[in-house]
Amino acid sequence: MFSAVIGIPVSFLAFWFLVALHELEGLLWQVLPGQFGLQAPPWWWPLPLLTLAGAIVGLVVTRLPGRGGHVPAGGLHTVGLTPAALPGVVIAALAALPLGAVLGPEAPLIAFGGGLALLFRDLVRTPATPQSNALVGAAGSAAAIATIFGNPVVAAVLLMEVAGVGGPQLFAVMLPALLASGVGDIVFTGFGRWTGLKTSHLDIGLPRPPTLDAGDVVWGVLLALVVGLGVHLTVTCGKAAAVFVSRRPLPHTVLCALAAGACAAVYALATGRGPQEVASSGQTALAQMAAQPHLWPAGALVAVLLCKGAGYALCLGGLRGGPIFPSLFLGGAAGLLAAPLPGFGVVPAMAAGMAAASAAAMRLPVSSVVLVVLLLGNVESVPVVVLAVVVAFVVAELLPQGPDIPPLPPLGGGRPPAGRAPRPASSRP
Repeated sequence: MFSAVIGIPVSFLAFWFLVALHELEGLLWQVLPGQFGLQAPPWWWPLPLLTLAGAIVGLVVTRLPGRGGHVPAGGLHTVGLTPAALPGVVIAALAALPLGAVLGPEAPLIAFGGGLALLFRDLVRTPATPQSNALVGAAGSAAAIATIFGNPVVAAVLLMEVAGVGGPQLFAVMLPALLASGVGDIVFTGFGRWTGLKTSHLDIGLPRPPTLDAGDVVWGVLLALVVGLGVHLTVTCGKAAAVFVSRRPLPHTVLCALAAGACAAVYALATGRGPQEVASSGQTALAQMAAQPHLWPAGALVAVLLCKGAGYALCLGGLRGGPIFPSLFLGGAAGLLAAPLPGFGVVPAMAAGMAAASAAAMRLPVSSVVLVVLLLGNVESVPVVVLAVVVAFVVAELLPQGPDIPPLPPLGGGRPPAGRAPRPASSRP
């Protein structure tokens, strides 16, 4: 009952949190350039914005409880959510995401919702136990994350996998089940087309994309292999960046943010396109790419994959945010680049690319399937999505996982506590 009630204020505050992020991004990337007489952000625009983002996030990481949230290169987490971490999470997200960090809002939303739920729990003096902390925190996180995905099913499945419900047995059971169901759907569809016979199925007459063929399946699996490898290497580089940041958090965070801004600037100079296609999460650009794929020539797709991939790795290790939406954009761009292959289509190509990229970045196979299927809005591409998720997930699990992310120094920069220095030892016996 408390979890049901807590969803109301958490969702309300999460809504305004997302509105603030959206309005700030529009102000900084659309309104502000016009104030300087610019029709669009110039190539150098990301450099000062991301430098400022790095400085603010670095100060949050070194000064505030909770460090502004988890390091994105370590994946999504629900552990360690506390009300004391809320100010740092909000400040880091408002500084990094609107200013152009190549990250999404999902990780801050998980921390924001979980921390708020525990705060409300403390205000009403509900008994605090390890079980209630996990239950209430997960409920608050799910209520908040549902606002960005617009679907409670995605939020529930995502939190189930992030929180590790079922432990290692979940993957041991679900991965073979996903693979078998995907292959079975392909066989069922192909056999029905070959025989011309029909069986009962859920169909209410809505328009549907062309039926999958052998080329879509074969190229989709190969694309998932390549995308899974590429995204895994990107996340591994993000872990290396996190190791670099942990040595000197404030200056190295600024360096990573500045380097991410340089990636966007190089892209804009090389292609003549807007730097925001590399900066920011890519959520808006992905929708535009899906609606108007003809506006993305092969050269621009290659450039955005290289530059946004590099910026993504730097932001994964240095800033604060979520890994989902940039990975979806990278997968969609890779799919669009591969779509001209013989027998491949734009819809299954982008579906396979997004599914593989999200699975390799999040390591949450069931959530990746549900998320991509709901984004596509049709069930015709489900077999390709399932196969791409399984292939990319297995590839990412079999490859070396990269360095462990070390803990950050104590708050305040790791200075020793104030007081007199110890007296030197006497040389007398």
